[in-house]
Amino acid sequence: MSKSTRSSDATRADRGDQADIQAVSRVSQILSLFEPATPEMTAVEVAERLGLNRTTAYRYCTSLVAAGLLERNAEGSYVPGGLLLQLGAFAIGHRSVINLAPRHMRALARATQTTVVLSLWGLTGPVVSRVEENISAVVVVSVRVGSHLPLDSAQSKVFLAYHADQLSMERLMANLPGQAREELRADVERVRTVGHCSAMSTPGVVAVGAPVFDEYGICATIAVVGPDNTLSMADDTPELRVVVDTARALTQELGGHYRPDDLDQRAV
Repeated sequence: MSKSTRSSDATRADRGDQADIQAVSRVSQILSLFEPATPEMTAVEVAERLGLNRTTAYRYCTSLVAAGLLERNAEGSYVPGGLLLQLGAFAIGHRSVINLAPRHMRALARATQTTVVLSLWGLTGPVVSRVEENISAVVVVSVRVGSHLPLDSAQSKVFLAYHADQLSMERLMANLPGQAREELRADVERVRTVGHCSAMSTPGVVAVGAPVFDEYGICATIAVVGPDNTLSMADDTPELRVVVDTARALTQELGGHYRPDDLDQRAV
């Protein structure tokens, strides 16, 4: 085989690898479109959301149906498929925090008279994985399991502060416009200093969150959510202390260290 032939084959192989990587990236983008607010989508909607040619979007959706990652319902829209649901259940089932958290969440909901939310890190932000509502509260704030939280939410700021891949976190923040980006960076730095975060999640609703660590680092965030006339964002609010204590207790069960000062205390 001549040198030019080998070079041509290598070039074709490189192009093939790049095409494979691009296809995987595109599949990831399509699957990430599905969330509680968007449980189904047509190929046309996929094309519009991702800026794709409609034929290309249809071809991808059809291939994902064949692979079991999507299914087509009676109306012709695409919904998450059996394989995707199986993988999701498997992944969540192997997170120890999901199994240990409910008892702590119920106690926290009773103590604070609020809704308690546990989130895990998804592709580009926290995803609500468990919710405990206190139905005895005068006003109950409902949060959907599977909801993707925005970067300016309390739980997002906690993840941004403690996530092991800080380069990826910085890239996420870099996508925001100038002033919003700098404000978020300042909030994240404050979380690193105080170890918790309070934020207005939506108008009239406050979330107070803290990190949960296992032996590898931050694995989840836990937060209480309630109306702003009953739940304060101040650092001296009683609910904050209970949230932090719950995060510490859950962290201890998972074999993690809540913050460096915990290590100092254990060494004494």
